[in-house]
Amino acid sequence: MKKLIENDAKHGNNSRNKMFDQIERCRLDLQKDPTNPELHVRLGDLYVKWHLDIFNAGQYIDEAITEYQLAMESLIDSYEIYYKIGTAFYYKGDLDKAINYFTMALEKKNNYYDAYYMLAETFVKKAHFTDAIDAAEAAIICSKFSSSSAHYLLYKLYDASSFKNFHTKFKALYEKFISIVLAPFDKNARENIIKNILYLRFLPLFVKGFYAIQVKDFDKAIDLYKKAIDTAPGFAPLYCVLGDIYLSTGYFEDAITEYKMAIWLDSFNIAAYRHLCRAYEEQGDYNQAIDIYNKLIAMAPNMPDLYSNLANIYYIKGEFDAAISNYQTAITLNPNKSWTSVIAQTMGFVYQENKSDPDAAISAYQTAYVLTPEDIDIYVNLGSAFYDKEDYNNALAVYRQALELQPHNAKIHCNLGFLYWGKGDSEEAIKSYELAIKYNDKYDIAYNNLGVIYLDDLGRVNKAIELFKKAVDANPNYALAHFNLARAISIIGDKVEAAKLYQMAQDINKITQEIDPRDIAEKISELFES
Repeated sequence: MKKLIENDAKHGNNSRNKMFDQIERCRLDLQKDPTNPELHVRLGDLYVKWHLDIFNAGQYIDEAITEYQLAMESLIDSYEIYYKIGTAFYYKGDLDKAINYFTMALEKKNNYYDAYYMLAETFVKKAHFTDAIDAAEAAIICSKFSSSSAHYLLYKLYDASSFKNFHTKFKALYEKFISIVLAPFDKNARENIIKNILYLRFLPLFVKGFYAIQVKDFDKAIDLYKKAIDTAPGFAPLYCVLGDIYLSTGYFEDAITEYKMAIWLDSFNIAAYRHLCRAYEEQGDYNQAIDIYNKLIAMAPNMPDLYSNLANIYYIKGEFDAAISNYQTAITLNPNKSWTSVIAQTMGFVYQENKSDPDAAISAYQTAYVLTPEDIDIYVNLGSAFYDKEDYNNALAVYRQALELQPHNAKIHCNLGFLYWGKGDSEEAIKSYELAIKYNDKYDIAYNNLGVIYLDDLGRVNKAIELFKKAVDANPNYALAHFNLARAISIIGDKVEAAKLYQMAQDINKITQEIDPRDIAEKISELFES
């Protein structure tokens, strides 16, 4: 591997020296004839070529722009000079100026293939994919046989949006086939093929870096890939791999930088977009993550997981309407029943817990039920939504149906206990909670709720204390169980123990937020007032 890198470095030095000699000769010629536009164009071309050399990382694009603009003073009507300036601004990343110059080139020559093609590439980088398709198609009209690059660009555009769409997939394959057939007639396509072949020399380095990652030697892997990038700064996969290492080790800013570079070099690198979103999420920068997901969706509008991921971010931000809208789109695209059922249940939860809309929640859960009727969680959620709506009969019917599928499911019995209790039927509630405990002897919620019935409905304080203690034993971080145990202890007169338990409930509740803090404070005050 060391030999490989040294050989690449030697090749780069030779290329650099040759390029430098050409630039120096051109500069000398310009000293003799400083107003010669052809010489300025020639020097600008050399700067662009040096800037794009995969074995040199020099930044010479500003010099190229300067030379082209000097040439334009004499070549004001030249469509080629506008095109060259637009291309230089494209490589600089100033896309709006690039579009402006390509447009001016087309005003000078309306059938200019190169300008249309670069306009399409620029629209891709701006995530204006419909405009990119139009420009690529216009380029093909201008040059039937030398349009391999435009056909390949159309292939990538169609392929990115072809998920679950046979017609678009067929169009993508057709464009790819035509691009292959026409490649010998397209200089740009031939150069790209040669460049990709040159990148194959980095395969051994990828393997060595991959091994370093597997053995957790991240510093060595980072060093390997950085050296490779210095050698070939135009190879997008290197940036992706380096970004993945930074992401996995928590260096989110570095990961973001690498993914952005990968996307700049390959605008269709969906994996880089996805990982960039994840890096922003890990960093807590949800607005940037949303922006990247929207660009991904513009590129690949039929991929349902993009919408569900975007919905999750909106949910975290508390923008529930936007979350619901994206969940609905994900459901509409419907890749498979199980996946769609999960999304429908998630949307139902948002309606139920955050929008206080039990009818919409019920509708979402019923959609999930139709897709996966064997999923027991759907019955739990649907029954809960009916309960929130105070439709106890339907809630009871749902839970009974669930028990036919899983008669020993402790959660269903616990929910039934809550339902019966809400209806005022303490006897049936006790039976359900006891069954829940029978099938799960560590069920903290069942112990707590059963204890509340014995304490508040039946007045059996000692039995309630026994149950609350079991709830605390099952879950020491259960604030409500500590609170209820304190209530029961205070009734038998042990105020000191009750105060300790209230304090524990208060401390735990600062994290779990199960109880209104004012309720705990009020109970503590009452304890010492009496």
